[in-house]
Amino acid sequence: MSKDKVHIFDTTLRDGEQVPGCKLDTEQKLIIAERLDLMGVDVIEAGFPISSPGDFNSVHEISKLVKNASVCGLTRAVKKDIEAAAEALKMAKKPRIHTGIGTSDSHIKFKFNSNKEAIIERAVSAVKYAKTFVEDIEFYAEDAGRTDNEFLARVCEAVIKAGATVLNIPDTTGYCLPEEYGAKIKYLRENVTGIDKAILSCHCHNDLGLATANSIAGVMNGARQIECTINGIGERAGNTSLEEVVMILRQHPTLNLDTNINSKLLYDTSQMVSQKMGVLVQPNKAIVGANAFAHSSGIHQDGVIKNRETYEIIDPADVGVTESSIVLTARSGRAALAYRAKNVGYELTKTQLDQVYEKFLNFADKKKEVLDEDIHGIIAESGISIEIIA
Repeated sequence: MSKDKVHIFDTTLRDGEQVPGCKLDTEQKLIIAERLDLMGVDVIEAGFPISSPGDFNSVHEISKLVKNASVCGLTRAVKKDIEAAAEALKMAKKPRIHTGIGTSDSHIKFKFNSNKEAIIERAVSAVKYAKTFVEDIEFYAEDAGRTDNEFLARVCEAVIKAGATVLNIPDTTGYCLPEEYGAKIKYLRENVTGIDKAILSCHCHNDLGLATANSIAGVMNGARQIECTINGIGERAGNTSLEEVVMILRQHPTLNLDTNINSKLLYDTSQMVSQKMGVLVQPNKAIVGANAFAHSSGIHQDGVIKNRETYEIIDPADVGVTESSIVLTARSGRAALAYRAKNVGYELTKTQLDQVYEKFLNFADKKKEVLDEDIHGIIAESGISIEIIA
């Protein structure tokens, strides 16, 4: 059975760049955009053209560069925003305008000082106007996570009739639980007339650490686009992490869902974005963190040395990592020491290993991590005579 495709909408260059101190210049954005296109991203949200001349120029230049992905520009439900996006996207092979408005009671009352009927009118007007410039129109219902489902369905139905091709259902504040967010997508699938004419999209924030879980719940309930960023970078606690959702879908074939992403480029792309934005990737970050395939516990090390799949559900090579890492610490066992010693040229017998291991533990208790160069000294200190294997 062929798998359903989940479109990957990358917003590293728009939502991801909203992190304080992470401003990218046009040249840096072009480098990242080219990599995203090469990696197989379906849609690249290149920026918010009306926000600044620099952002307009970046969207314009990315539009000229990108060969395969759709290039998207963000707007508010404001004519000048839409006009700026259309102009910036003129050179794109596959342009998309991303327009929308807040739909929750909180946004309607406090942000717009408006009412539900007026919000629907503005939403429809924005989509219709954007449609005069490009065919591919994505509509976002900001704060959909806290929007009443019945009203959200009315909004979605109205903008589909107006020409929207994608419906973005953002959990803007990261408030939803996965079951709740999944049920919201399911409700829209079952209650919006004309829903078959549009793709439902998940745009989840990580304020409660649930962005990835919510996005997966969304696609399990009928959404077919996930909006995400490299390394999960983004406003406040960040966005859904691209590398996480891609590998979750790939590692769970029973979901019958997959993406076009070349996962072997994930680690290198993560490092590129980290370097360009100046934001370190946390060591325990899933998939691309420094410790994602590192083992320091003796029990785990022994298992991985015997069979990698004992403690790893992903082959490191599948995400562009050279190999698993056996880290020597005071918690490491004899199997790990023998493995690392062999890597630097020592084939230890069981008796020799016992002698060296005692010295190793004394050394490891004083140092957080035992490095390859330390192994030579530990073996010399143990008093055994052994030649290095060429």
